[in-house]
Amino acid sequence: MNPGEADAIVAATHGDPFAVLGVHDEGKGLVARCFIPGAEAVEAFTLDGKAAGKLSPIGSDGIFAGKLRIRKAQPLRYHARNAGGDWWVDDPYSYGPVLGPMDDYYIAEGSHLRLFDKLGAHLIHHEGSQGTHFAVWAPNARRVSVVGRFNGWDGRCHVMRHRRDTGIWEIFVPNVGQGEPYKFEIVAQDGKPVPLKADPFAFQAELRPATASIVAAPLAHEWGDAAHREFWSHADARRQPVSIYEVHAGSWRRAGDGGFLTWDELAAQLFPYVVDMGFTHIELLPITEHPYDPSWGYQTTGLYAPTARFGDGEGFARFVDGAHRVGIGVILDWVPAHFPVDAFGLEHFDGTALYEHADPRKGFHPDWKTAIYNFGRREVSAFLVNNALYWTGKYHLDGLRVDAVASMLYLDYSRKAGEWVPNERGGRENLEAVKFLQDMNAAVYGAQPGVMTIAEESTSWPKVTQPVYKGGLGFGFKWNMGFMHDTLSYMARDPIHRHYHHDEITFGLTYAFAENFVLPLSHDEVVHGKGTLLGKMSGDDWQKFATLRAYYGFMWGYPGKKLLFMGQEFAQRREWSEERELDWGLLGGASHDGVARLVRDLNSLYRSRPALHARDCEGDGFEWCVVDDQANSVFAWVRKAPGAAPVAIISNFTPNVLHGYRLPLPHEGNWREILNSDAADYGGSGVGNAGLVEAGKDGMASVTIPPLATIMLEHER
Repeated sequence: MNPGEADAIVAATHGDPFAVLGVHDEGKGLVARCFIPGAEAVEAFTLDGKAAGKLSPIGSDGIFAGKLRIRKAQPLRYHARNAGGDWWVDDPYSYGPVLGPMDDYYIAEGSHLRLFDKLGAHLIHHEGSQGTHFAVWAPNARRVSVVGRFNGWDGRCHVMRHRRDTGIWEIFVPNVGQGEPYKFEIVAQDGKPVPLKADPFAFQAELRPATASIVAAPLAHEWGDAAHREFWSHADARRQPVSIYEVHAGSWRRAGDGGFLTWDELAAQLFPYVVDMGFTHIELLPITEHPYDPSWGYQTTGLYAPTARFGDGEGFARFVDGAHRVGIGVILDWVPAHFPVDAFGLEHFDGTALYEHADPRKGFHPDWKTAIYNFGRREVSAFLVNNALYWTGKYHLDGLRVDAVASMLYLDYSRKAGEWVPNERGGRENLEAVKFLQDMNAAVYGAQPGVMTIAEESTSWPKVTQPVYKGGLGFGFKWNMGFMHDTLSYMARDPIHRHYHHDEITFGLTYAFAENFVLPLSHDEVVHGKGTLLGKMSGDDWQKFATLRAYYGFMWGYPGKKLLFMGQEFAQRREWSEERELDWGLLGGASHDGVARLVRDLNSLYRSRPALHARDCEGDGFEWCVVDDQANSVFAWVRKAPGAAPVAIISNFTPNVLHGYRLPLPHEGNWREILNSDAADYGGSGVGNAGLVEAGKDGMASVTIPPLATIMLEHER
């Protein structure tokens, strides 16, 4: 090694340290070279402890070289000494690469569907040693080093091997084990260092405010959810009862000291509650790693890591498995639309706009002040598609609710004229995002039968839930934002004015079967000054509770899958805050207990009556009975399914009791009253039909409809 090369190694500016350091055949024998800062003497040893030769210092501080007494090139360990003592150093440059040409091929093509097995930090046994293989994509970097406690965060010690065909940098570091924090030290092409970066593929991260990635062991959890996964792999989710309880894991309940519950502690309390309430699924607000609590996880910096707030990946695996064992599905709120611009994250990762667009008209989100993924870059699309496969495969998740799909689909989303760039056809559609969503859905449904993807899409984009081969986006379901907006607007009106706004209820049925819909009463409706669902209802306190119960009965009878944010099942009075747990003390009050009992019974009816769920997404499962009674603000329809008893749903959104109401039903005979939201058990006035309504041969029945209430009648054959 000449002095110039030695100086470059010490300064970490050498273009290829693997060509200099490590073990090399110099024609007349093997030579070892190493860089050990602070060493005054170095001797080389083989992994089995055999002395291989003493090395001599060369030029710059810490550079040593010498001939070896071994005949075969192999990994080495160095015994270093100085005046302060001695220590051992494993030579990472004496090991060969881990990735191979087929990895290069599929990574470069953007078609690698197991990227999470190749990139990131992986504990492996390599060429006789246990250690960690690090790999990261940074194609425009001049130099990338992995740094951590194991090298004193010194970027000169573990400069990575550059695989130029793909832009991947990799290195195997022996004797670096589980639990070690690390980051990547990246120098841009202009020679300027980039802020230390967390690993985009990190499977574990430090608890905020610390931001380092952590070497994690592969999941060792032994799954016991085969029956659950077998059922859903053969089920048509459109024809199954799906009632989702949306949960923010950090504020459903808190520990006694006000801190977060662990995954195990949360499971012990949440699962019995969800089973008792009759929900079929839990949807978790994003639990991927994020630095800022008030973002609720929607500004994620670690898409592959369960947040450290609640424990490690093993804990999350136990949570998902435990839910499955008691019959509950788990859906992850997933955020591929954008990412925060924290310095340690993806923003300008290798000194260039790598994951995001360089042009802020395409790469910066004006609403959230975040960066937008460059969906047209195949490596970025593969990063996100692999993430969807990672969660649904590694963690057995039942579904992904994809956040902010509308912001992905439109280039002019939240932008004024001149603030966006048209697509190649001159339009406003983000064709690259469309292809990404199609690729993601095709990959997930192809790899994981039984998984569902759900789009939060607030526009009239066509075919969101149509298959990709039919030109659709390929989602399983779509949130029905129109239902949420129109019906809540109606419920907020004074009953005396509702007859002027009858269409806010009826209009939704003109498109209710255009997509496979989920009816969402989500966290977005109970934050940012919006109050709570109870608070949105009009009238005095009694009327608010009655209207809310009537509204829930209406929604559970309406076609579409159900979603309710935590706390609304017992009529939380305070607006939700991530800083505290729900107001569980409200339970025990008659009105709140009544709402909870109603939701429990609605879930039970919804799950046990095929008429209420088996044709949620098909028009032949719905038939109007009363659609135009504006004067009484009454709505009535029948839900039906082949081979099942039909169920009639009747809602009265006035405070008037309607005695002897003439109701046309599709079949003569007895119709049993299976639900009455005005029942005394729910906190209502107890007006009803004594459990039974009889329809004549013409199907007409005389019905008592309670005030501000929904009743359900099931035909008795």
